[in-house]
Formats: sequence, C-alpha cells, structure tokens
Amino acid sequence: MVNKPDSNKARQKRHTRVRSKIKGTAERPRLNVFRSPNHIYAQLIDDVSGRTLISASTVEKDFKTYGGNKEAARKIGEILAKRAAKEKITEVVFDRGGYIYHGRVQELAVGARSGGLKF
Repeated sequence: MVNKPDSNKARQKRHTRVRSKIKGTAERPRLNVFRSPNHIYAQLIDDVSGRTLISASTVEKDFKTYGGNKEAARKIGEILAKRAAKEKITEVVFDRGGYIYHGRVQELAVGARSGGLKF
C-alpha cells in the first residue's frame, strides 16, 4: 500500500515553524494568507493583543468574480492595502501561511505592495 503524505499537515508544520519567529504588532501587523481551492483570504493581525485589524477575502458580498485564480488574489491584496491605508497602516510583516511564495500567494503580495503596503 502506498502512503501519500498529507500536504496540508506539512504546510501546517511549516506555518507553525515560521510563526514562532514572526510576530505582528499594532504598528506593524502580520499579513496572514490562507488559500483554499476556490477562495483566498488575507488578514492583518496584531499578535500582541490577539485581534484581527483588517481582513479581505473573495467570499465577501461585493466580490463578484471567481476567487480561485491569480487575478482575484491580486485584487484582494489591493483591497486589503486600501483598507489598511484608511487605518494608517503602511508596514506589515508578511506571513505566507506555510505556502510557497508562488502563484496566488505571490499575486496577493504584489497587489498589496502596489496598494501601498511595505514588507
């Protein structure tokens, strides 16, 4: 019998390992990314107080297009950056959530940078 490795379990281990090294503050929150096959989610998190400051995802009502592609990820990054600018947040710590920096995760980061976030 062939045992296939659980890729989500490996991703969660990578995410835990990275999370032990990076922390978000109110001045410089952590930009967390989660992607599912059909959607992508991004949050700005203050780890000191343990609360989410800003979030954006493709499941929101005003987001009409398909959320599982790179164009949608870039739009979510831009939306998140625009919401962060309203709250006067310009610098973040990027947490890729254990995913490789490629595809939709990379496009979200590019969209956030084009919207004015620095990381």
